Amino acid sequence: MQLLSCAFIGEDPKGLKRALEPNGQNHNQVDNNFASGKSLTEPSKNGGTRRRKSSNKSGKKKTILQQSQIPEMEHSSISASSYISLKSAVNRLCFTFRQPIILRPMAWFFFSNVMVPNLSTVLFYYQTEVLQLESSFLGTVRVIGWLSLMFGTYIYNCYLKHKRLRSILMFAHIGLALICFLDVVLVSQMHIQFGIPDKYMVLWGSAFGDAINQFKFMPFLILSGQLCPPGIEGTLFALFMSINNFSSTLGSFFGAALASVLDISSENFDNLLFGIVVQLVATLLPIGFLFLIPKEATGVASS
Repeated sequence: MQLLSCAFIGEDPKGLKRALEPNGQNHNQVDNNFASGKSLTEPSKNGGTRRRKSSNKSGKKKTILQQSQIPEMEHSSISASSYISLKSAVNRLCFTFRQPIILRPMAWFFFSNVMVPNLSTVLFYYQTEVLQLESSFLGTVRVIGWLSLMFGTYIYNCYLKHKRLRSILMFAHIGLALICFLDVVLVSQMHIQFGIPDKYMVLWGSAFGDAINQFKFMPFLILSGQLCPPGIEGTLFALFMSINNFSSTLGSFFGAALASVLDISSENFDNLLFGIVVQLVATLLPIGFLFLIPKEATGVASS
């Protein structure tokens, strides 16, 4: 619905008026001639009366004919200009995206999400069905998670924005692996031996996980802004965000496929521990591909 509503928004693209200026001048001239009663074909003064009358009639017919063709000319000019503009934008976007300085970092962010199967939905059912955690508590966990996002942004802006992106992303994935290890401890029930309730494991795991994810997402936003060349910032940045969202969706699909292969369901969590171990190992894999990120890139947005 949002996409369809864009068709009803009136706009005046830059360059369109300029492309229509010659036609507009011709149309104005035709309008003036037609309004003054002059024809486009001036009759000869030396001819006879009969010749002048026929010439005037033919001139008026030509004027009316050209006047009737004006809307068609305007429509065809606008359509041609829109097609050329769209084709130019697509070609420029494809050319820019194929540049190694842009393609390589975006490939890393894409594969860093795809490589890690997302088992968050399975863990949610485990927390509600096995651990018997109340929905009100899980809602509180989500609120604390959003607060940790703001805290992660604050930490990043104060202490990490001048660090190299390779180092930030490496420690972010190590931190995410530690969060997966907390899930391993939760499912294996090892924390019970130390008297730690299930609620605290879920609470701190969610809070730290959201904060560390922000350490990864903030460099993505900064690097996307740095890589966008002038004149195509909005389109290319939208493409970057689409790639990030698409890769996250694929990670969720792979997580569902992993749960299906291990026969994990809302009634059977026997292989959940093994699935989380697979997720932990997969979380460390993107570290080996950090060479795709520019070596000197930092977390400071370029002005």
